[in-house]
Amino acid sequence: MKHDNDSDLSRRPIHICQSPDCGCGLTRRDFLRISALGAASIAAPLLSAGDALAQSASNDQPVKIGYLPITDAAPLLVAHARKLFEAEGLRTEKPRLFRSWAQVIEAFVAGQVNVIHLLSPATLWVRYGTRFPAKVVAWNHVNGSALTVAPGINSVSELGGKTVAVPFWYSIHNVILQQLLQANGLVPVNRNRDGIKPNEVNLVVMPPAEMVSALAGKSIAGFIVAEPFNAAAETAGVGKVLRLSGDVWKNHACCVTFLSERDIAERPEWAQRVTNAIVKAQLWTRGNQLDAAKLLSSADDNRYTPHSPQVLAKVLAATDTASYEASGAVRNKIWQQRRIDFQPYPFPSYTEELVRALQKTRLEGDNTFLQKLDPRFAARDLVDDRFVKKAIASVGGPQAFGLPADLLRKEVLAA
Repeated sequence: MKHDNDSDLSRRPIHICQSPDCGCGLTRRDFLRISALGAASIAAPLLSAGDALAQSASNDQPVKIGYLPITDAAPLLVAHARKLFEAEGLRTEKPRLFRSWAQVIEAFVAGQVNVIHLLSPATLWVRYGTRFPAKVVAWNHVNGSALTVAPGINSVSELGGKTVAVPFWYSIHNVILQQLLQANGLVPVNRNRDGIKPNEVNLVVMPPAEMVSALAGKSIAGFIVAEPFNAAAETAGVGKVLRLSGDVWKNHACCVTFLSERDIAERPEWAQRVTNAIVKAQLWTRGNQLDAAKLLSSADDNRYTPHSPQVLAKVLAATDTASYEASGAVRNKIWQQRRIDFQPYPFPSYTEELVRALQKTRLEGDNTFLQKLDPRFAARDLVDDRFVKKAIASVGGPQAFGLPADLLRKEVLAA
């Protein structure tokens, strides 16, 4: 028997945001492009298993990466720079940098890019909210985000009556921030800042690239976002880390690798090779943090990001957490985590817990699909782990990333 959600996603109606306060960042024009792509995917027959010639031609599709200039994109960019895709027999185009998550999603559904890193909660919104058929094939990284505030703020409770920026409503940042606020007796809202009560915190969606300057200009009291923008605010002296996200949800996923279901179905060997390259890039990055910081920086010939090697190294190569322990930004030293780490396996327990957390998180726009979404179903349906399991096995197995041999874990949260 099929689950209520277990149907052809390309045939479902598309949600079009009507609210000016939705924050989803996608317009009616964007959704028309999704509809056109969905119609094309229905009309085009999938390749038969025996059509070896067609499959070979399909595998010649170039890898077209879409990314934001954050450390979450490291595996995709490292794989491109080190020609790991080419080593898998794939062609690549120059990765395309976007400023916002809405832009990345629009380009993905329009087919302008075919390999993206995307916020893990946003994948749920894309697949079940907008009903675009795509799947998670691997995680990109764990941790790698923080709540950064103005220098004069020393506790979460002091954010009452103030405005804090998040990168997207459907982000792990929004989930973790609201858990922190609620644990400190604060209520997350989204309204005109003149009407904010002392026990409320006004949440606004803002592109990550604009957050440091907004904090410096005092238009916001803080932001929670991926690195290296937290490190950039620290380095510039305009903000300080109040809490590392990985200290709230142990080794949480932030961004994941997202492929269209059509590419997975029609080009399984292509999808496997893409995943192989990304897994190898993660393994290399874990052991070469300083080299990775330089590779991703503005000092490298590729200029993948506008960040300096020093700012990126503060994140990628961080080992000393003593100052963060003293300030309370790290309260769970026993977890022994890196500020950011890389491991590709998408644990089902995380997806299940993420669905439950989102069902209790304030989200703008139509999110009724979440209330009907079964966590266990989502863990099976959203994620296709066939490719990443093979890729992990090819580089030494789970132990190469410090993962349990059975690829099972229990989620640990401590707001």
